[in-house]
Amino acid sequence: MELTTTTWTVEVFLSERDGRTCAEARLHTGLPEPLTATGFARLSPEDRTDVAEIGYELAAARALAQLGQLLLATAQLDVDALNAP
Repeated sequence: MELTTTTWTVEVFLSERDGRTCAEARLHTGLPEPLTATGFARLSPEDRTDVAEIGYELAAARALAQLGQLLLATAQLDVDALNAP
């Protein structure tokens, strides 16, 4: 059996404004459109300081988790389509 290697790329775009952080994760698989998911974080009123890095981490983790769920759902749809009568 021959080994096949494929590379997929994930890009994460981060933005922050007025204590709200947004992350967009894009999975490029070679298809025309990437699989895209978003995640958000916000500065709590109880937080004493605004540390942008923490907002980036939370928003990126949420976007990547959503991307993983979206990829699982896409795979399930593909499996179902193959097994359809």
